Amino acid sequence: MDERWRPHLTVAALVEKNGRFLMVEERPEGGEHVLNQPAGHVEEQESLLAAITREVREETQRHFTPVAVSGLYRWRHPRSGITYLRVVFCGNCEQPDPRLPRDPAILDARWYTLADLRSGQPRLRSPMVLRAIEDYLAGQRLPLDIVREIDSDEL
Repeated sequence: MDERWRPHLTVAALVEKNGRFLMVEERPEGGEHVLNQPAGHVEEQESLLAAITREVREETQRHFTPVAVSGLYRWRHPRSGITYLRVVFCGNCEQPDPRLPRDPAILDARWYTLADLRSGQPRLRSPMVLRAIEDYLAGQRLPLDIVREIDSDEL
């Protein structure tokens, strides 16, 4: 049995419009109501860019166009002990398309100011949420071409 440690690879979208950030209200695993960026796990054989566009579409019913990588974050959940490695993409969204299905775990997708998010009501899903926004506001951006998807046939 392979007991090598592995983080959970996730992606998140940071979308800002007129000083407000697109957030999803969710109730993860039947827990309490929290706010998060549109985010989720990368599926096996899925590229990072495909994962982020899928997650935004599933959680907000919007099409997302990533323009940059705004950060990489590692965080260990204090209760579960799970370590997450999150790749945050910043970009733009279209208006919601109500014809698209929405993940049933998502209660709503709304816009929040930084002050709203710092207020603590509702609670943020993890400290990565606020840190990513603060880094984005500080101008942290990396070009999308730093993300390289290498096919196994390239060996």
